[in-house]
Amino acid sequence: ECPFCRRPCGSAETSDCLPLLQLLEVLETAGGSIPASLSRGVPGASLGLRLSLGGWGSLVNPTGVAACPKTGRLAVAHDGKKRIHIFGPSGTCLQRFGERGDAGNDIKYALDVTVTWDGHVVVTDGGDRAVKAFDFDGRGVLAAREGFRLPWGLDATPEGEVILTDSEAGALYRLTADFTNREFKKCQMIRSQLINPRGVAVSPVSGAIVVIEHLKAQGPNGGSTRVKIFSAEMDLIGQMDSFGLNLVFPSKIYTTAVAFDKEGCIIVTDVCSQAVICLGKPEEFPIFNSLISHGLSYPVGLTYMVNNFLVVLDSGDHSIKIYSS
Repeated sequence: ECPFCRRPCGSAETSDCLPLLQLLEVLETAGGSIPASLSRGVPGASLGLRLSLGGWGSLVNPTGVAACPKTGRLAVAHDGKKRIHIFGPSGTCLQRFGERGDAGNDIKYALDVTVTWDGHVVVTDGGDRAVKAFDFDGRGVLAAREGFRLPWGLDATPEGEVILTDSEAGALYRLTADFTNREFKKCQMIRSQLINPRGVAVSPVSGAIVVIEHLKAQGPNGGSTRVKIFSAEMDLIGQMDSFGLNLVFPSKIYTTAVAFDKEGCIIVTDVCSQAVICLGKPEEFPIFNSLISHGLSYPVGLTYMVNNFLVVLDSGDHSIKIYSS
């Protein structure tokens, strides 16, 4: 029974109740940490914490983070009264918007956020199963309800499109719109038969797309994730689940978020070891570079700022942590 909404449900029916879903994942993925020897002398393992923002009261159970490709401003989705917070590159909170409510531009339950290349904040709302776009002043410019069952993760492409996952439909969509003129153009399914896809990232270098699937299995510790990589033409390049990654690496990896760095390498968060890991470029996948191996509680979001600082959203202590080399 969910301690928040009091709805009785089985583990396969909790995808629209994020607190209960996260509780199940915490119970299923109790694991160790990355051995210290892996982070010694590894290229890219010297990232240091530069700035920490938020904290309980400022952010409440944050679920998504994204950076503006031009200005470096950060958009964070969370469960507060105003669902979206905008932070400047220096950490100052510039704007709060996205009221919790039932009006057309209100946000019931924000699951993820991205920022388009023309400066619009796009949010997936699990409460009314919609994708909603705002400008940086918080004015609603567009809401798409194209029969989504549970739109979840999303990322913007350099061409101004938005790639998004539908967790319950098991599908990947490409959404095209003119946000400046508030004109919705089309929403095209580009991949189906995925299993609970959530996190998604698009490479600005190659156009490759990485999707994180959340797999369910019977018995304790049965849940796992799968990293699935597609080319820009949506051909499957490679995939590996937690079990397969565990054969290569010494600890079970349960991924919750994914991003690409400026070199086109795949970066993921791992809640088992509370770490951030580089899995290499799509053609190299999988390699193993531990970027951050301590100081995180429950990392659920990743993005890169224009200055190549790595931003990690830590739901465990309701904060944004910014790292640099």
